[in-house]
Amino acid sequence: MPCSPDIRYSLVIPAYNEEKRIACLFESVTQFDGELIFVCDGNDRTADVVETIAQSRPALSIRCLRFSTRLGKGGGVIAGLTAAQAPLVGYVDADASTGIDEMCRLFGHLSSSDAVIGSRWVPGSTLAIRQGWLRRLESRGFNLIIRLLFGLSFHDTQCGAKVFKKSAVDAVLPHLRARGFEFDVELIWRMARAGYRIEEVPIAWQNKGDSRVRKGDMIRMLTGLLKVRLHPDTP
Repeated sequence: MPCSPDIRYSLVIPAYNEEKRIACLFESVTQFDGELIFVCDGNDRTADVVETIAQSRPALSIRCLRFSTRLGKGGGVIAGLTAAQAPLVGYVDADASTGIDEMCRLFGHLSSSDAVIGSRWVPGSTLAIRQGWLRRLESRGFNLIIRLLFGLSFHDTQCGAKVFKKSAVDAVLPHLRARGFEFDVELIWRMARAGYRIEEVPIAWQNKGDSRVRKGDMIRMLTGLLKVRLHPDTP
């Protein structure tokens, strides 16, 4: 089914067991010139909540994709981006740490770039509520490892606020292997490797707490990224 000309953007929201937080995201959305695609792959009532809100907000274009098995953060984003119909696409965390207005601002930068990543660590960023010092230390350590492994110069690969030209991201999606939280790094790296222009811009962000990234996830992220880096062309 072709995309309506009124749909300028497709914004993917991976929503694994977000039943208790997902309504907060809608509170900040007064209007959106695009479709909101929720990828629900958990075992709670997130999808039901989304569909109930969709019925009460007919002015918004809301799609809910249900999956019976866990896709992982990367798997969920890939499913959403694959289903997206607009010429400009992106994804944002379900916890509303980044507002919809900020995502619209990022979409505006695609006039001169193929991909735009929001950053909490470049001049001009606004952090209304910061993460704890240990979380910030872990973030900076992870970023250093990514710089050394992949040669990426970006300051914040993990911020859940990224937008793309659909044609550009579609070109690299079939080559992605990561399905967990390491997905962001591989996506950016493969786009840079393919010669696409990527811009990092400051963002207004506030820590909502209850991070879904645990210690075990960090180990799996690094293990997965090592496999991608050492064997980039192995399925």
